[in-house]
Amino acid sequence: MGDTNFQLDSETEAGIVDRLRSEGCVFAEEETRLLAVEARSLEEIRGWVELRASGMPLEYVLGFTHFCGLRIELEKGVFIPRPRTEFLVRQAKTFIRPDYNTVLDLCCGSGAVGAAIAGCAESISLHAVDIDPIAVHCASRNLSKIGGRVCQGNLYKALPVSLKGQVNIIVANAPYVPTESIQFLPREARLYEPEHALDGGKDGLDLHRRIAEKAADWLVSGGHLLMESSEAQGAKTLDIFVEAGLRAKVVRDENLDATVVIGEKPR
Repeated sequence: MGDTNFQLDSETEAGIVDRLRSEGCVFAEEETRLLAVEARSLEEIRGWVELRASGMPLEYVLGFTHFCGLRIELEKGVFIPRPRTEFLVRQAKTFIRPDYNTVLDLCCGSGAVGAAIAGCAESISLHAVDIDPIAVHCASRNLSKIGGRVCQGNLYKALPVSLKGQVNIIVANAPYVPTESIQFLPREARLYEPEHALDGGKDGLDLHRRIAEKAADWLVSGGHLLMESSEAQGAKTLDIFVEAGLRAKVVRDENLDATVVIGEKPR
């Protein structure tokens, strides 16, 4: 956090707001306040403003975002957690046990989902996986301080075999945008976030299939797989879960425009 002795005068603040608004920043006033709180000098905030005005996501400029009440450190090139994904966390929390939990966060990105779940568990063994070394480094910054273990690799292949059949909860915010729809995403996402964290293949469900297919091998009896999807794809993701041998349902939060598919390994 920036030096609390640094404050913007009203004229400079108004100029920054105008600069950001002229570049299409809808929440220019709020962004200016956030930048001012974190900046340590006028020179630093001016540099940040130019980065933001060039189109860089605010979260990359600041180096963090807020998610489920937590400050999540972010690095350029790591997927930025969306507010809708807080619904995935809320659903996962309903399956936290009072005694002990083994939780697996696949396609973890910054580790935000795993960190948020860990915050409500008295006793937890948290494992996170991502294929991208930048994401693994970022997730390690967020999870190592709470005892989480982060592995680099391709989904379950990155995990120790000893975890098979031992996981209570698997969560995944895997990419689910169809390849041809990437071009219609907001400019910030298209230009700055890694394509592999957005592109879900031809129908957007490639990773959903791969994760669901092997989930039962890693879950305990009665364990749960929870995956973020979209309203349009939820029914197809549910079918994928059922084909993988899981009892499944789709839950939805209209306010967040959030869809989560929940699967349970039969007891």
